[in-house]
Amino acid sequence: MAQVYKFGGASVKNAEGVRNVEKIVRMVEGDLMVVVSAMGKTTNALERVVEALAAGQEEKALQQWVDIIDFHVAIMKELGLQPGVDIRLQGEIPYDPAKSFDENYDQIVSLGEIMSTQIVAVYLLKQGLPVEWWNMPKLLRTDETWREARVDNETSASLIRSGWNRRQRPRIVVAQGFIGGTADGRRTTLGREGSDYTAALLGNYLDAESVTIWKDVPGILNADPRIEPNTVLIPSLRYQDAVELSYSGAQVIHPKTIRPLENKQIPLFVKPFGDPTAEGSRIAEDGVGPIDVPVYIWRKNQILITMRAKDFAFALEESLSDIFEIINRHRLKVSLIQSSAVTISVCVDNTRFVPEAIAELQKHFNVTYNENLSLLTIRGTTPEILEKAKDGKTIMLSQTTRRTARLVVVEQA
Repeated sequence: MAQVYKFGGASVKNAEGVRNVEKIVRMVEGDLMVVVSAMGKTTNALERVVEALAAGQEEKALQQWVDIIDFHVAIMKELGLQPGVDIRLQGEIPYDPAKSFDENYDQIVSLGEIMSTQIVAVYLLKQGLPVEWWNMPKLLRTDETWREARVDNETSASLIRSGWNRRQRPRIVVAQGFIGGTADGRRTTLGREGSDYTAALLGNYLDAESVTIWKDVPGILNADPRIEPNTVLIPSLRYQDAVELSYSGAQVIHPKTIRPLENKQIPLFVKPFGDPTAEGSRIAEDGVGPIDVPVYIWRKNQILITMRAKDFAFALEESLSDIFEIINRHRLKVSLIQSSAVTISVCVDNTRFVPEAIAELQKHFNVTYNENLSLLTIRGTTPEILEKAKDGKTIMLSQTTRRTARLVVVEQA
């Protein structure tokens, strides 16, 4: 059975990282699907190129593009690869002013994964490993929902299995995470951090033995070590626990990752890139008990939106469908909902889609909102833990159930 390994941008941010990928890949003797993200902060840099072009700042965009190419060329040279000979990087920026911002975004930002996987694949090949590079926009079929494309699983599974089951296929395949393609050949993206999701889909399609996500942390911790001191490793957890943690804002796993694996009972491992022999964390259903330590999850850059009927005759059951139809149409990601007899409040990620959503909601409701907020979710809370968590914070909204507390707090400068 095949294994699926996914390496994030931090894992391939420089030549040393690519060499480490080779060491980890070399440890596997059987069939291996290697999913790679864009190198370092390339996705952020490509986003700035799109924004500059959309603002008519062509000179600025071109300079940023040159910087991105130079970054990749420098890594190639350090790895002993010849730019223009071993790998030909994208020349011109594929920008079409007649297309929407989001479609241009997908055509440009997707190039980060194309470049990184080309470099990794060629480097592994030159180190004597049997490797084949796959172009995922031709294999992972999606619709045209730019920036958060929906995957056509039936078509994608057929295309990928066909390629995988070829008699002459090398045992190692290097493929892009995060990106797919439409039936007419245009590249799409699956949403930020979507490489985990790609790895899970490939694991499902190939009936993999396991999927492993390589990170710059020891595994799944009970809190972000940059925020909370004295974090501890969670060695094993159930699929359901992982889903709840990811949707609460845990950064280690993309929220869409779990379902394709749970459907086929494929275990997911999260392991430290810098210490590949460490145990890390295992997500499965067999032999796994409940998490026995408190878990602290911060979801940053939130906005709290509260709606009240304009005519003071607020009928919650009659308004919910209207509210969530607007929220869904504007692609807002809801992290918390709270209602009363006369208001409903939602906490959402503060994305570029929020202003238009608020403008539409204001046509139907009296709307107030607060920005610069964070959502803290505490699983396994106690009265003592909750009081300590509240200390020194300005709380805008709180929810508490038997074992979980959720606090919307003002971000501290």
